[in-house]
Amino acid sequence: MVKSDSNQLAKSSPLKAWAVNHARTLIASLGNMTRQPASSFMTIAVIAIALALPAGMFVLLNNASNVSVGWDNSAQISVFLKASVTEKQAKKLMGKLRLYDDVDQVSMINKKQALNEFKKISGFGDAIESLGDNPLPHVLTIQPVVDANRPDKIHHLIKLLNQNKQVELAQLDLQWVKRLFAMLEIAHRAIWVIASLLGIAVLLVVGNTIRLDIQNRREEIEVTKLIGGTDAFIRRPFLYTGLWYGVGGGLLAWILTILSISLLDNSVEHLASLYNSGFQLKGLSFSEGINMIGFSCFLGLFGSWIAVGRHLSEIEPS
Repeated sequence: MVKSDSNQLAKSSPLKAWAVNHARTLIASLGNMTRQPASSFMTIAVIAIALALPAGMFVLLNNASNVSVGWDNSAQISVFLKASVTEKQAKKLMGKLRLYDDVDQVSMINKKQALNEFKKISGFGDAIESLGDNPLPHVLTIQPVVDANRPDKIHHLIKLLNQNKQVELAQLDLQWVKRLFAMLEIAHRAIWVIASLLGIAVLLVVGNTIRLDIQNRREEIEVTKLIGGTDAFIRRPFLYTGLWYGVGGGLLAWILTILSISLLDNSVEHLASLYNSGFQLKGLSFSEGINMIGFSCFLGLFGSWIAVGRHLSEIEPS
């Protein structure tokens, strides 16, 4: 009766019959995994750890990038005036600079303020007093308008300042920010390298697990081939098994990432409070978590496809 119904279904709607057969195989492959819970969980756990490690590093790096957002806006130009420039001339120049479109704020550190600050920092107060005249110039501190789409504007402003006859030197105090962003870029690339290596490891783990499964079901495969079963029909349950490994590994990796961020959250929040900051760690977004599960499914399918393609052809009915 069931066979008759299946034949009628295939004749009436081939697409529906194809979907039903795949659904049955999908559920059956999950059932086979549940009958071997220990080995299945071990495989899923290995996949999860391999995915959670780069995912956790990605989350931490994203948080570090979020902390540094706006630091590029702290770009500050120090303008050292010539020693012959008087304080009155320096204030007049400061007023002119405030009219520039590329200038946000301008402040001045006069000779006396600069000398007092230098005494405190250097500790050479007596030696400096013996010089008589103050050797330090007036300094203008400029906060430029930062346009992310036109980073060359700041360098153009520095060029204009250096061309001014009253200016000895104008320089951008942003080297430390550039170094930070360079280190973050290196970290990004390192994470991609680690993720790629661990992705290959996942392929090997899934491939080896499917290979063992094929060997354990060798007699079943031989009988299926003997009665006319196609390679596509035999391959299907192993591919779906790899898919289930990917789903389980991706979900567990997401959970591990959430737990790891939760463990660090209180410590980071306490550290941020010491700096009067309300910064909080942000974990994976929902879309990022779904993408990780999707990538894990791809690795599971691809690993099982490689293993099945290699080992299934070696099994033939005697």
